[in-house]
Amino acid sequence: MDIDITTSGSPVRLVLRGALTIAQVSGLTRRLDTIDATAPVVADLSGLERMDTAGAWALVTLRTRLEQAGQSLEISGASDQLVSLLKTVTDALPQPETEARHPTTLRTRIEAVGKAVVQTAQFLLALISFFGLFLARLARAVRHPSEFRLTALVHHCEDVGLRAVPIVALMSFLIGIVLAFQGSSQLRQFGAEVYVVNLLAISILRELGILLTSIIVAGRTASAFTAAIGSMKMREEIDAMRTLGLDPAMVLFVPRILALILMLPILGLVSDVMGLLGGGLMAWVDLGISPAMFVTRLVEGTDISHVAVGMIKAPFFAVIIGIVGCHAGMQVQSNAESLGRMTSSAVVTAIFAVIVADAVFSVFFAQIGM
Repeated sequence: MDIDITTSGSPVRLVLRGALTIAQVSGLTRRLDTIDATAPVVADLSGLERMDTAGAWALVTLRTRLEQAGQSLEISGASDQLVSLLKTVTDALPQPETEARHPTTLRTRIEAVGKAVVQTAQFLLALISFFGLFLARLARAVRHPSEFRLTALVHHCEDVGLRAVPIVALMSFLIGIVLAFQGSSQLRQFGAEVYVVNLLAISILRELGILLTSIIVAGRTASAFTAAIGSMKMREEIDAMRTLGLDPAMVLFVPRILALILMLPILGLVSDVMGLLGGGLMAWVDLGISPAMFVTRLVEGTDISHVAVGMIKAPFFAVIIGIVGCHAGMQVQSNAESLGRMTSSAVVTAIFAVIVADAVFSVFFAQIGM
């Protein structure tokens, strides 16, 4: 292939002869890049014997670069076949999406707020419908025990509960140490170091134990539920279940959510015990409160209602985490980007919902005096 570029004068002349195919396109591209986009270009294709889509792409790319600089590319001497090929390649190139810029006014701001409120309401209604679906399938499992997946329930109990014990125990142990250390530093100013036991008991048993455990489970389990169900949806396994006469809600949702309901209170108890153990150890080291004195103060100064408040929250938090994770999994589309987006969204939504529910429970128990 012969390439002749004449840059003297305006317009710049480009003469191509021979065959312009994918074998020559790299050399042509390097030569075309040397053309300065400060003057129009006339390309003479009368000497071209053959051109494929790669060669047409090189010429179209040159035209685009010139047009962006305010210049133009004129094709001369091209046969109808070459002109048609250039048009086809031009039409096939992806066009950048340009969104129309709308001025920001009070109306657009109110409209954006309204859309956000409507979307939030629709999302909450979808979660409520998923909760109703879970209750319906759970009632069906009670009426027809043969349809219940006991093996799946045991598997998910192990995955959700047993495998989460180390991280929950370590987190609670360290939180107990931090609470005891910070509490003793403040109470020492008033000579009330012994009340650090009451501080630990109320804060861990009533709030922090089950709340932090639920946050860890939300990050660990909600993402796992979304990833597992979303991957099955991407591979069309859920459609295959329906084809085989299997109910995805009975097979996928009920064992997972029920496992969370059963295991989260147990994890909460583990968290309470390890938090008190860490706090007692720090109280012994920092304040000289012996384990026997710590246990005595714990038993005498702590009401059983604090433990009950924490345990009452656990099943509700479990339902929230399970519903959010399963719902996000069912919203996954047939691409990996959607799976990653919904997985992260499930974690954020579950953690936020758990914290909001804990705040509601705190107000409720304060109103009833518990």
